[in-house]
Amino acid sequence: MAALSPGSLDGRPSAAAERPLRIGMLAPPWFAVPPSGYGGIEAMVAGLVAGLVARGHHVVLVGAGEPKTAAQRFHAVFSDPPSSRLGEPMPEVLHAAVAAALIEREELDLVHDHTLAGPLLARGRPVPTVVTAHGPVSGEPGDYLVALGTSVEVVAISEAQRRLRPEVNWLTTVHNGIDVASFPLGKGGGYLLFLGRFNPDKGAHLAIDAARAAGRRLLLAGKLNEPAERAYFADAVAPRLGAGIEYVGEADALTKRELLAGAEALLFPVKWDEPFGLVMVEAMACGTPVIALRRGSVPEIVTDGESGFVVDDEDGLVRAIDAVELLDRRRCRARAELFDSARMVEGYEASYRALVEGRELSARAQSDDPVLVSA
Repeated sequence: MAALSPGSLDGRPSAAAERPLRIGMLAPPWFAVPPSGYGGIEAMVAGLVAGLVARGHHVVLVGAGEPKTAAQRFHAVFSDPPSSRLGEPMPEVLHAAVAAALIEREELDLVHDHTLAGPLLARGRPVPTVVTAHGPVSGEPGDYLVALGTSVEVVAISEAQRRLRPEVNWLTTVHNGIDVASFPLGKGGGYLLFLGRFNPDKGAHLAIDAARAAGRRLLLAGKLNEPAERAYFADAVAPRLGAGIEYVGEADALTKRELLAGAEALLFPVKWDEPFGLVMVEAMACGTPVIALRRGSVPEIVTDGESGFVVDDEDGLVRAIDAVELLDRRRCRARAELFDSARMVEGYEASYRALVEGRELSARAQSDDPVLVSA
């Protein structure tokens, strides 16, 4: 299903389109909503909740930590997010079980699940369950979504992601969004920036090599607390530091904006098919061009030659760095506005209404079916 258009069959607004919706929102357990630092899914959920409530909907949020969103009701499975246990199965499984029990007590029109294990409990639920595919859909993660079948309605975060696994029960595509107005339009200059997790697929070592080859200063900021991240950093990043290449730690929301606004360009040398890459939009919102390898959603987000450069190899990264000063930072900002959170909220709202209305139409049709009584 490529697009959804709510409304009744005779052209008049349906009851579902006229009334506020009651939405159960399930966030992952690992970070607060919104997060103080790292936590892309949690940041997206916070923005979605704020937009839905502003449109008059009632949101019941299940997550971890303190209530910090606009949701009318909040249930915390963990009073303190178990961030240090990220990657362990038990916090995720416990969170899913408790969240499902909490949601059962609520009167809802639908559930929107952003967790990994939660969708396993969607089958048989009396209301539709929407699942956003926040991560990869190749290999086992894609097998999982396919196995869920029609028990969930899956939303892609990019067309590139959706094309990788067409047999998933895709509902629609909704790009992730940010509050563009909360990001300052910066003047840039003085350094390049890498901002993200320290994982080989994110390519921090490639950013360092490209910056050094171009003779530019590079700042690196990002999460560095999981064992795999520390191992990669020690092996591929730490030996490359020095001589204008600096690690500045993990950036909170304010520091992230300051770093992005002050950067000449964001380096995004991903080595996998990134399904979205929210940091690209955040950089462009600050007027900062993005220099990225052509993988996954990159060409869908960055307009080559206008809001950055999309290149095919490591040599292309160096050439793009040398040309980045030719780009207009105001045009980068304009590109980011296409991914504003308001558009994201509108996309999900349309999807929700179409699902709820479809369910109501189906229920009415079944109730109107003649009942055959045998003599």
